[in-house]
Amino acid sequence: MDAAQFQETVEESNAVELERLGSSKLLVALTDATLTEETVLRTAAGSERAAMETLETWIDDEDHDDAREFFVASRDQEREHYDRITAMLEDGEVDAGSVDPMHERLRSLETPTARLGGLVGRALVSDRTHLQLVGFFVNEGDEQRADCFRELRTETATQGDRAAELLADVCAGNEDWDRARTVAEDVIDVAYDAYADSLDELGLDPKPIC
Repeated sequence: MDAAQFQETVEESNAVELERLGSSKLLVALTDATLTEETVLRTAAGSERAAMETLETWIDDEDHDDAREFFVASRDQEREHYDRITAMLEDGEVDAGSVDPMHERLRSLETPTARLGGLVGRALVSDRTHLQLVGFFVNEGDEQRADCFRELRTETATQGDRAAELLADVCAGNEDWDRARTVAEDVIDVAYDAYADSLDELGLDPKPIC
């Protein structure tokens, strides 16, 4: 298996979950139906801060040199994303708050194979989140903010691509690829379950209306 095949396999096996995460209900779930610009920006910044702090927890104990270097670069990128979003807020700061289920799962990972697989899953989830953020600000008539989230979406997707490429170096055989795939799929499942639970609490169905 190679990087592209790995990503395609993960995306195909979680097609339903990813499609639903890409719906307009996502921001409703993430903001508890408080769809103001301030709340949406704070939610987005909180997500970037969570990613930054997740990567920070991995850096200190990562023995694989290339993986550690990648985690450092990704941590720095997530910090930049956080700074770009908080610059749009009046007070320019967002507290860490409680850890969401997806990042709680990511922080439990201990091997480079699992962590890289987890980042591939996280990138696929983030792709849907960023797409909805772009759409939100387009609808608000704010192209500058929409463009910002377009850039963040592209950079996060590239981060997922790089994680998959590193897996090709880290995985010694099919068993390692399978373990990475299991983690990537689990990360998506955890994100989807949190999304579905949030909608359920709001009395909404995560399934699309046909």
